[in-house]
Amino acid sequence: MSLIPATILTGFLGSGKTTLLKRVLEEAHGQKIAVIENEFGEENIDNEILVADTNEQIIQMSNGCICCSIREDLRATLQLLAAKKRKGLLDFDRVVIETTGLADPGPVAQTFFMDDEIAESFLLDSILTLVDAKHAAQQLNDRQEARRQVGFADQIFISKTDLVSAEETDALMHRLKHMNPRAPQKAVHFGEVAIKDVFDLRGFNLNAKLDIDPDFLSEGHDHGHDHHDHDHAHGEHCNHPSHQHDHEQGHGHHHHHDDDVKSFVFRSERAFDPAKLEDFLGAIVNIYGPRMLRYKGVLNMKGTERKVIFQGVHQLMGSDLGPEWGKDETRISKMVFIGLDLPRDIFLQGLEQSLV
Repeated sequence: MSLIPATILTGFLGSGKTTLLKRVLEEAHGQKIAVIENEFGEENIDNEILVADTNEQIIQMSNGCICCSIREDLRATLQLLAAKKRKGLLDFDRVVIETTGLADPGPVAQTFFMDDEIAESFLLDSILTLVDAKHAAQQLNDRQEARRQVGFADQIFISKTDLVSAEETDALMHRLKHMNPRAPQKAVHFGEVAIKDVFDLRGFNLNAKLDIDPDFLSEGHDHGHDHHDHDHAHGEHCNHPSHQHDHEQGHGHHHHHDDDVKSFVFRSERAFDPAKLEDFLGAIVNIYGPRMLRYKGVLNMKGTERKVIFQGVHQLMGSDLGPEWGKDETRISKMVFIGLDLPRDIFLQGLEQSLV
């Protein structure tokens, strides 16, 4: 049986996760989806699209999809679903896990890597984060969970842009790009997102194309404005208007915007020494793992003609051999780190010292 793709849907309260889920479930795309809810509440899928009584752990929906609430841990629920699918008791093509608005998606993502039984049945496809344009500035200022959710994202959907000005949306996108330069951003209206933007994004597939280069901003990536003037290194001081909070916000925060979730990129045309790099990464993951949200890279390693692709979530990292370097291709290593107040200098210096 091929692996069952899983998508983690996260986002702050009221950002439109349920609207997006309903749309995905009701759209006639012929896919049967199992939705795992971290909790049932008014916030979550409404009963009108559920068939059975909610005392059951797993509910069949009127459109053939299934829904289950997690009363125990995620592992047990995933194992139960996989077992029922194998025995032909349940029919579904993929799983969507909706986290509560306050959740850190990290441990949910780690479940797919740490647990061999889960890894034998499921493939984590991507983490989608919904951001509410109207309340985002306040939520990102006040709540670390909201900032973490942005840092984890493989794809960011911005809802409610019709309720704010174009300048505010632009400022928000700029701010999010600082926190996470590798997640494409899309403004969505009432949860109307094409299925191809939601599923099979391969955000966790080590061989996926890596959009990690902040320069891709200047290619007008997904939003048609010109970003050439923002080519400073991400996470450094910047006077784009989004970094000066309004005085009306009543925050006494009139300082420059200084989110604790930041990203930085390391690039080098010299090859890495595999042993040195492994020692260095092992050491930083040991110390900073809890603060490292996502990190990814395509590496030029001494001793192989193939690209080495690596990525991690918190303390867990993995690497894989990718395609061979092209004949005329510049062998350049690129890595991106997204995390909470990571000591950029220590990372960059350590990486520099791991080169041949």
